[in-house]
Amino acid sequence: MKRLIFILPLLGFLLIGGYLAVGLTLDPQRLPSLIEGKPVPEFDLPPLAGRDDVGFSSDDLKSEVSMVNVFGSWCVACRVEHPFLMKIKKNDWVPIYGIDWRETDREAGPAWLRRFGDPYTLVGDDPKSKAAIAFGVTGAPETFIVDKAGIVRYKFVGPITEQSWDETLKPLIDQLRQGSGG
Repeated sequence: MKRLIFILPLLGFLLIGGYLAVGLTLDPQRLPSLIEGKPVPEFDLPPLAGRDDVGFSSDDLKSEVSMVNVFGSWCVACRVEHPFLMKIKKNDWVPIYGIDWRETDREAGPAWLRRFGDPYTLVGDDPKSKAAIAFGVTGAPETFIVDKAGIVRYKFVGPITEQSWDETLKPLIDQLRQGSGG
């Protein structure tokens, strides 16, 4: 019985140590996403003020591999990411669709795009977070990779950089275009 008193704390320590060791192997940048592997949620957003397009809806994401980027003029990290989005558009690497999220001033998003450039094929205005909530957005920027069938294949949290593009997003997009993803 005396041995059990000494062994139980040791077993508890080893159990806690095991959980901590597993936790150290996890990527803190990788948030679990409930939408990955599922169809793009149904949404239909009006266009940004001053844009000639008809808005942006889930139906626009069902013919080619594409990216959906959630941004806002109020988002500092979006400003950091934006030059790389312009590079993606300039090089025609993949169509980017935008969701302008939670603008308090209806003119702020369009003014931001006029000032810094517009990398988006279509942009929808989402002031009440309807599409963002459907996608499970927790903050901006967030980007979703969608396959040709309209299935969300990946959720990327944070600003896209050259490194994240080269190491994660571009290889996935290439794989989906070749039909070997999902």
